[in-house]
Amino acid sequence: MFITAMNTNQPSEYSNTGQSKTKTIIILGILTAYVPFSIDTYLPAMPHIADYFGTTSARMTFSLTTFFIGFATGQVIYGQLLDLYGRKSPLYFGLVISILASIACIFAWDSSSFIVFRFIQALGASVASVSALAMVRDFFPPEESSRVFSLLVLVIGSSPLLAPTLGGYITAHVGWQWIFVFLSLMAVAVMSLVYFALPVNYIPDKNSSLKISDLAKDYWVILNQRQFITYALAGAFSFSSLFIYVAGSPIIFMEKYHMTAQSFGIVFAMLSVGFIGGSQLNIIVLKRFRSQQIFEFALICQLSIAALFYIGTLNGWYGRNTIIVFLFFILLCLGFTSPNGIALALAPIQKKLGGASALVGTIRIGIAGLTTGGIGLLNVTDGVPIAGMMVATALISFSILFVNRKRMNLSFAIR
Repeated sequence: MFITAMNTNQPSEYSNTGQSKTKTIIILGILTAYVPFSIDTYLPAMPHIADYFGTTSARMTFSLTTFFIGFATGQVIYGQLLDLYGRKSPLYFGLVISILASIACIFAWDSSSFIVFRFIQALGASVASVSALAMVRDFFPPEESSRVFSLLVLVIGSSPLLAPTLGGYITAHVGWQWIFVFLSLMAVAVMSLVYFALPVNYIPDKNSSLKISDLAKDYWVILNQRQFITYALAGAFSFSSLFIYVAGSPIIFMEKYHMTAQSFGIVFAMLSVGFIGGSQLNIIVLKRFRSQQIFEFALICQLSIAALFYIGTLNGWYGRNTIIVFLFFILLCLGFTSPNGIALALAPIQKKLGGASALVGTIRIGIAGLTTGGIGLLNVTDGVPIAGMMVATALISFSILFVNRKRMNLSFAIR
């Protein structure tokens, strides 16, 4: 059954032509790509940054953890700002913060200051993701959201095809500091594109409030939607495997198997094809199956593959190439669960889409950030803890869905 809920703050005219829709999706895709580039571009440089500050790569994974925490925190803030002041002004404000923090990373004096500046960078960059999610529903009716989210996942998944390779090249030729120069210039380009090429298709909600009590009330109403909280949480724990992979892959491939930064970038790009492929196959599969059916099946596959990955890694059965194969298929499953989880969580929301989009992002990135923190706390040096965290988070996701699936009102299910 198609959902009928619409954004009541949306102007009556949609951009209905194929050309304008394509242009809008491209711009939203570029906007969505800013945060993945902020993460993936510096991954090959992590051991070099650790050496520069005289610390370990495991210690530097905290710069990923604080980035995810800043990313989650920022989305809570920007959700209401986007509803109250429109989509563009908060976007410019956040990206300027991200630029300033990127410059600060270049001049960090030790690993602790670098970790703090990464938190601030994410605090600003988070506005790009939450505004892109909200604007999908500004420009497209709800029944199209799964397809559009899958296209945005294509962009998110495509960034590892270029970002780590670019980061490895920059690190090898001019030094890791220039990665943050690149990210600053990218933020300027994103702001220019939004300003000159993206139309305004949202009327600010003057009834929105920034009072803590009003914010809490709005978020409480959203959180009480059983379908929202079920798929937000289940999707978040499933999605956290991506961030466990992002944080753990430099340790597995560069430290255990002694890959160079550029070789790691190539492997990272190859593995991202799994995530991209899943998201694009999802568009085709949606023509025959409902979003919740796809989500459930992909989640079961993810759990099964992660369990086999953990058992084999624990017993030392797998070499480097086999590990790559397992990671590929886990990422393939995430290509299905990620867009459908977002779409199903937002499907029953009729008002406060900025706030709802922020909550989805906060829950997803917050849980992912906490799980990646385990890599630093455990001082991980091989793939066993990484595989263990992947199977644990997939099991939690499946348990949440199993407990709540019969209690949800699936009249909001979408295709």
